[in-house]
Amino acid sequence: MDQNRWETVKQVTAAITGEPERIAIRGARKVDARGVQEHFWVTAADGVITATGTDEEAFEHACRSIAVDPADGTAIVDAGGRVLTPGYVDIHAHGSWERSFDDGPEGIDVARAGHAVHGTTRQVLSLITNPIDVMCENLRNVRAAMERRPDVLGSHLEGPFLALARKGAHDPECLRDPVPELVERLLDAAGGTLRQITIAPELPHGIGAIRRFAEAGVVPAVGHCDADYATARRGFDAGAGIMTHMFNAMNGLHHREPGPIPAAVEDPRVTIEIINDGFHVQDPMVRLGMRFAPHRTAFVTDAMAATDCPDGAYKLGALDVNVVDGHARLVSNGAIAGSTLLLEVAVRRAVTELGVSPVDAVEAATLTPARTFGFDRPNAVTGAPLGLVSPGYAADLLLTDPADWLVERVWCAGRALK
Repeated sequence: MDQNRWETVKQVTAAITGEPERIAIRGARKVDARGVQEHFWVTAADGVITATGTDEEAFEHACRSIAVDPADGTAIVDAGGRVLTPGYVDIHAHGSWERSFDDGPEGIDVARAGHAVHGTTRQVLSLITNPIDVMCENLRNVRAAMERRPDVLGSHLEGPFLALARKGAHDPECLRDPVPELVERLLDAAGGTLRQITIAPELPHGIGAIRRFAEAGVVPAVGHCDADYATARRGFDAGAGIMTHMFNAMNGLHHREPGPIPAAVEDPRVTIEIINDGFHVQDPMVRLGMRFAPHRTAFVTDAMAATDCPDGAYKLGALDVNVVDGHARLVSNGAIAGSTLLLEVAVRRAVTELGVSPVDAVEAATLTPARTFGFDRPNAVTGAPLGLVSPGYAADLLLTDPADWLVERVWCAGRALK
């Protein structure tokens, strides 16, 4: 990694662990799950949005209420018609900038910076399948990261309770049946910070493990599985609330063997992940998937260490990965090994290439993933809710170029990250 990126990592880390700023932004085009508003303004203090609106006189009053002089041009951001959205929330990503979230405190800082500067203000840190002792240590590292930085929402275990036939890029030597002893070890290591865990429900102890994780406040996810329709439904009824990257690493749709996808689509309790990079899921299926479950589709990246990096050789856990044309595959067997996607790109693709409305695309990267874990309302993890540009919500804000949907300014909990 070059020196400029190291400096960015230090700047982002210092900002996110520092104090929130007072924020006043005017002249924006607001886009969130509630719709579009022109000539929009927002103010924030102490990491929380204090007021929003379109009336200039009200803006001046809102500025004074947070001790910002409305006549001081240096204290106010003129959006100049740029798109103002909530910060993006990625609930399934493994790394970026040559580091994985499995790589300890430094790896978390580096990989978070790589996503943060592209607008992902909050992230659930996904951990790859490893030996149980290693996974427990990685869970403890995420737990420690949450104590010092508000942008880390907790952890996601993608493994080790996966179907061998649908393992994807996970190490087959480390796959396990989720017997109670292993479930308890992982819960103990996470100490209440495990947000989701991907489980193949057809495993011998799969349904029981889903039920136990759900009882512990985790949102289990059905994925990397060979489950039939009935078994997937049992998994959702036992407490699973997510489908891990729909269409990938699972048996697909078939008219006489419907499999797990219809079970997720039919269940209003389930959030459905989609990797919108045009590679994991081609565009017609992305459009179809979003029509399957309006307001329940969450864009995720499944991003690995090569994200926002040149092609070349990388690692996914202990496995060697080669990235060509931005696509990551295992050296050993050519299996897809995560992605190099950013949520910024997923939203841009949806709006500019797939014909998805900006409101729906932004919702899939903000309110829907936040709602999956109850972060769309006041909670013990984020305090203020996430996912909307509205008074009382966290001051997670992005200013984006309306022409190309590239993120230009980023605030997380009132901290300026870019």
